[in-house]
This record gives sequence, structure tokens and C-alpha cells, in this order.
Amino acid sequence: MAHDPLIACHECDALYRKPHLPARRTARCSRCGAALFSTTCDSARLDRVCAITVAALVTFVIAQSFPVIQLDANGIVTQTSLFGAIMVLWGENMQIVAAMVFCATILFPFIELVALLYVLLPLRRGVVAPGFNLVLRAIAFVRPWGMLEVFMLGVLVTIVKMASLARVIPETALFAFGVLTLMFTVVVAFDARSLWDFADALRERGAAPRADGTPATPATTPPPRPAPH
Repeated sequence: MAHDPLIACHECDALYRKPHLPARRTARCSRCGAALFSTTCDSARLDRVCAITVAALVTFVIAQSFPVIQLDANGIVTQTSLFGAIMVLWGENMQIVAAMVFCATILFPFIELVALLYVLLPLRRGVVAPGFNLVLRAIAFVRPWGMLEVFMLGVLVTIVKMASLARVIPETALFAFGVLTLMFTVVVAFDARSLWDFADALRERGAAPRADGTPATPATTPPPRPAPH
């Protein structure tokens, strides 16, 4: 016997039957008022988020491939990339700090971008990617640990302090990281949980094939009831 889908409030853990909402509406918890979910994920929004994610991934590669800043102190010129700075930290016996910087500024942001594209590109074609639920859980796990904005703040503070000791020349990666920070703000603002609703709608219409490529069977369960108050 099929059961109505359930949703839990992430603030107070109140459990509700998931209601069917009109487009561009938000369901809120009747106990604490927190947003449970919204129905703002449509095809146009998917296209916008997908385009920004692709642009962010290209900018991410540029930011990792070029030096961030160049220092000129009495004719001695030094420049380094983010990965080069991490290698210096590792060589100075600060392996824990190097690993944290690597994960927060390279690994986790890269995983989030690639994972988002993995689920977004098939959804735009009306297909639910294999491992869809697992990938969305991975995005929810790594998202709080991506700290590009903290890295940018640290770089700006370093530039201000080093300006009195040496000539500081911004390089390509610094501008790329600035643009990437703005793009990531848009990507992070997108609630990846709304993709579950979009995928469920595809399955209900029978438009989303299974992982083996066969068409999905249209849902026969009754529509969910409104959340209790």
C-alpha cells in the first residue's frame, strides 16, 4: 500500500505529509515558521542555474591554473597559485592546515559544481540521472564546507598588509576567484532539494526513464494531502 510522502522541518523536526503546492509557493512549518520547501524549480530556472554552474566550473579551472598574486620586493619577484600555496603549507609541516585549505577551496567546491551538473543536465532533457538521490545528499553534505568567500577575504587582507612591504600585483586567478565567488553565491542560493520535486513531477508524468533507459511507469498513488496545521 502506497504512503503519502513525508517531510521533516529542518529546524524543529516536525513531521508533515508533503502537500502539493501551486507554482512559486513556499510551505512553512506551522510550529516554528521555517520554510519546508518551495515550488520555484521550473525549466527556466533550471536553465539559468545550469548556465551559471557551467560558467562557474570554467572559471574555477581558470582560477586554479594561474597565479593569484605577484610580489615584487626589491627586485625579487615571487608569485604563486592557490595549489602552490597549499604545497608550501604542506612543506612547512602544516599538513592539517594544508588539507583543510585544499578541501574548503578546491575539493568541496569542485565536487558541488560537478555534482550539480550531473543532475541538472539530465533533468533539462527530462531524464533523472542514476544515483540521483545519493548525489543530492552529497551536495547537501559538501555545501557548508565550501569557503571560497572566506579565502577571498583572506587574500584581500593579505594584499592590504603586504602592500607596505612589497609591490603587490594582482594576477589572473585573483580576478577569477572574485568572479567565482559571485557565481557561487548564486549557485549556493539555489535550493538543491527542490530538484527532488522536479524529478518527482517527471516520474509522475511518466517522462523520466529509469536508469536502464526504459520509460518510467506513471505514478498510481493518490496526490498528497495538505500539511496538517
